[in-house]
Amino acid sequence: MKYWLDLFTGKTWEEFLENGGTVSGFRERRKTIAQKILPGDYLICYLTGISRVVGVLEVQSKSYMDESKIWLDEVYPIRFKVRIIYRLDAKTAIPILELRDRLKLFRKIGSGKKWSGFFRGSPAEFDPEDGEVLVDVIKNAISNPIIREYDEKKYRRHAKTYESRVGVVTIPDEDERTEPIADETQPIGTTHEEIQWLLLKLGSDLGLDVWVARNDKNRTFNDNQFRSLPRLVSQLPRQFDEATNKTIELIDVIWLQGDAIVAAFEVEHSTAIYSGLLRMSDLVSMQPNIKLNLYLVAPDDRREKVFYEINRPTFAKLKPPLPKICRFISYSILKKEILEVGSRIQYLRPEFIDEIAESCEVDEA
Repeated sequence: MKYWLDLFTGKTWEEFLENGGTVSGFRERRKTIAQKILPGDYLICYLTGISRVVGVLEVQSKSYMDESKIWLDEVYPIRFKVRIIYRLDAKTAIPILELRDRLKLFRKIGSGKKWSGFFRGSPAEFDPEDGEVLVDVIKNAISNPIIREYDEKKYRRHAKTYESRVGVVTIPDEDERTEPIADETQPIGTTHEEIQWLLLKLGSDLGLDVWVARNDKNRTFNDNQFRSLPRLVSQLPRQFDEATNKTIELIDVIWLQGDAIVAAFEVEHSTAIYSGLLRMSDLVSMQPNIKLNLYLVAPDDRREKVFYEINRPTFAKLKPPLPKICRFISYSILKKEILEVGSRIQYLRPEFIDEIAESCEVDEA
């Protein structure tokens, strides 16, 4: 038996129950992984808006294609026959963060908000021990329920679906945010200049040339002048057209290896998140065939806002989609990793930055 994540919003969970609770479904692009789910496996039901586990379903069939109407806003055509084994309601459902000391998932991912990346796409396979823990706590909660109030707005949040000339697109509610986790690594008083300096110095210490946005060259952090970095370049390679170069010149931090862009970072501190996203989307639109490693770096408490904005149709319908090629790094994770790496930095490859970044792709039910 295997255990799988099955995401619901409050709305799609209620629609699932209203239609008998006998069929669960996933988006068509999840077909390949869904084919690994077999009869007898368990689906752990998770409410995305309030971050709680709410039930367990036993799979009764292999996956099949069905576009009949169960959910109002989307089809979820990759279907499974299921049977409800255990079921809670929103008030007795168990907040996932109450289980952080019992689940391997949290120990593997570490501190900060990276844990939530696992809960943005389903189906996803749980570690067997985690699956057993989740089934056990849900079962016990039925016998010993604990009432926990919740934010009704978050519970009922849903992606609005619209017809457009590029097809059906979805726009998540822009004012939704989850509460940040208390974390001793959360930076206090961090500034935009500090993060720029850390990224510039990190790239330089990795043996790369670095670029800072054209209008930021005279900035300093703690008396460290950006211009003082020995590997800071005064101009970018002229391999693109003028419009592309003008866009690249305004990106907060760029790592270079020869003429190649190794990584590009936009620091979204307190300005509108759109500013950095628009620069990146312009770059992708003008150079769709170039392989770029893009990163949005932002305070921990802006993480959810970043994810909502980058998954708007403006960015998600690019080719390639911006959420697919742009990854997120929180301030606390960046500072923690730099501190822990210390003098070992000389032995690392630039690709290590990907290990501390998380995907911006969202695949909620």
